Amino acid sequence: MEPVSGGPVVDRISVGAAQGVWKAFGETQALSDVSLAVEAGTCHALVGRNGAGKSTLVAILTGLVRPDRGVIRLGSTAAPSLADRAAWQRLVACVYQKSMVVPSLTVAENVMLNRAIGNDHGIINWRAVRASARQIMLDWGFDLDVNRLARDLSVEQRQVVEIARALSVGARFLILDEPTASLEKAAIERLFDRIRRLKASGVGILYISHHLEEIYEVCEHVTVLRDGKRVLSESVHAIKQNSLVEAMVGAAPQRVTEIVVPARKSTSEQPRLEVSHLCIPATLGPVQDVSFALREDECVGLVGLQGSGVATVADAVVGLVKPASGEIMLNGSALHAGRVDDSLRQGIAYIPEDRHARGFVPYLGVGENLTLCILDRLSNGGIVSHSRYHRIATALAEQLGIISSGLNQPVGQLSGGNQQKVVVGRALALHPGVLVAITPTVGVDVASKETLLNVIDAARKSGTAILLVSDDLEDLRICTRLLVMVKGKLVKEYSEPPWDRHELIAAIEGLATTENTTAEENHDE
Repeated sequence: MEPVSGGPVVDRISVGAAQGVWKAFGETQALSDVSLAVEAGTCHALVGRNGAGKSTLVAILTGLVRPDRGVIRLGSTAAPSLADRAAWQRLVACVYQKSMVVPSLTVAENVMLNRAIGNDHGIINWRAVRASARQIMLDWGFDLDVNRLARDLSVEQRQVVEIARALSVGARFLILDEPTASLEKAAIERLFDRIRRLKASGVGILYISHHLEEIYEVCEHVTVLRDGKRVLSESVHAIKQNSLVEAMVGAAPQRVTEIVVPARKSTSEQPRLEVSHLCIPATLGPVQDVSFALREDECVGLVGLQGSGVATVADAVVGLVKPASGEIMLNGSALHAGRVDDSLRQGIAYIPEDRHARGFVPYLGVGENLTLCILDRLSNGGIVSHSRYHRIATALAEQLGIISSGLNQPVGQLSGGNQQKVVVGRALALHPGVLVAITPTVGVDVASKETLLNVIDAARKSGTAILLVSDDLEDLRICTRLLVMVKGKLVKEYSEPPWDRHELIAAIEGLATTENTTAEENHDE
């Protein structure tokens, strides 16, 4: 599919638009003649692979980056100068995938940030601040206690605060960057309801997502970027999903084939990892009497909604959480509970749920991050062998298809998908006996997802036992067995793929448990 013309698409009802925008960073051409217009009262999807130019376009549309050529319009006028941040905030707002609320402030303080109500002597009227925030919440149909600290809010509630803050300033052009990445199914439905209300009020929304099914749910128009160019701009209902994927990647993506349970290489019945009667307090994430075993060449999917306890179990295995009771055994020997160093030393690698908080060091280069956990293997007498480091880091970067300017480029400068590839590569550099992976493809595009799943599946085939925590059905394609958790308990096991999607979703949602499944089986007999 050839790139479409980047010519003008702006009309008089656009709340935000780019006309013929070009932007380069050094020798990298990030955007080439890109045009896009978001109309009032509509939701416009922006999709593309990681590195396609989406983040650069958003930075330009929000006044954080100046285009080399082209025009940005917000409403009926040209965009203000980059120095006039107040004007930009009145016209456009972005709710990023990574929350920008201030944890130590209340909901009211976050909503009214930098706009405190006070007298001429600089004394803030806190009652008025809270009253204004509460009215804003009511006006937009948000139900949230304005006195709560932001640190105590769920991901969904923080998102609500950011949307309310943007709308309260007057912005009618709203950019949502991967808004469902950390939301469970019910919260996603509530977000979609909010989007419909916002559209009905005349707000125009630019919706960025890798989940193409969401686009058909809430968007009227879709624009696809590939390699910094606009390759498609079309009505959502006039294009099929496979055509969208083709526009994003240039060709139909190579998919992981249907999983067939592999033959066991090992004749030993000794589990690689064994979790017995694990209990973890509700304050850390409820886990009640969870037991399971993981053997060589297995990829066991631990599946559940946010708050079900799946991520807490994974964190306990790698030593980030100390259980109240129970035991975790690796190759028949007990691990020291709550000791990350012991887990790493024993050969357990970790792909965290939040790559920004736990996955990489942003100011270190790609190569340094990839080899961070194996420096002892690359050094003699405490001095790292440059040739060994370069060889291993280069091989990992090539295996994962990491797009960067080189091994020295800071990971913080990469796109989200390439950052995630670095996180996965760092874990696999250990050649671990056990790999614990939490939502390893979160916030990445279709092609990057296939690369990551193929690499993880290859590690399983080479003998690594994998505990995969995800409720993404695409991720679960590489699993050989599934365990479903609901409210801290294991409720169902699927021992052999393929699995019935509807039955699996029902179990994840708590609509099917071990007890009622057994009862149905007895009834059938």
